[in-house]
Amino acid sequence: MNISRIFIERPVMTTLVMAAFIIFGVFGYLNLPVSDLPKMDFPTINVGCNLPGADPETVASALAAPLENAFSTINGIDSMTSSSRQGMTNISIQFNLDRNIDAAAQDVQAAISGALRALPRNLPVPPTFRKVNPTDQPIIFIAMWSDTVKPSQLDEYAETMLARQLSTIDGVAQVDVGGRGQICGAHPGRPFRPGGAQYRLRCPANRRGRPPTSTKRPAR
Repeated sequence: MNISRIFIERPVMTTLVMAAFIIFGVFGYLNLPVSDLPKMDFPTINVGCNLPGADPETVASALAAPLENAFSTINGIDSMTSSSRQGMTNISIQFNLDRNIDAAAQDVQAAISGALRALPRNLPVPPTFRKVNPTDQPIIFIAMWSDTVKPSQLDEYAETMLARQLSTIDGVAQVDVGGRGQICGAHPGRPFRPGGAQYRLRCPANRRGRPPTSTKRPAR
């Protein structure tokens, strides 16, 4: 049976069938559902760098500024934001949608290598970067506190035990630990009087948001 012959011998039926296809096609196209917030994967790279003991102002000038200057020469950047806090900085680089994320990662790596000479020499590790999706927001927050355990011990437990266990769960992309309580340390500064030395206590702000404190004492 030749199907084409049926439509050739009956032009009126062929016209009606084609008209029906066109009408239903237009009707279906106009009623297609459109998402108000479509899922899009923006090519974004997050760069992190740590300088333990440095205050936010020092971190911004010594770490964030040189890295931002190096990244500004990369093609295809749509936006770049940075956040500096006690001992660390975080730079988020979002590229244009047509930018290949793998090629962008290579450019970021090259920019980091070129900026190393402008960074402090006492960095514990070089800056690191990773590919992220800004549309992925944290889905759960876990708060920890204790009236009997020291903040440094609580931080160690969250860092070494809880975070590692949560990262092994299927589907978990990243686990961040914030509000760390670290042990303060003292280092000698400029003498404030003959025969005396100045000691400054430097530590991150505690969980209640109190700033670091300083004290002076004479040397014995």
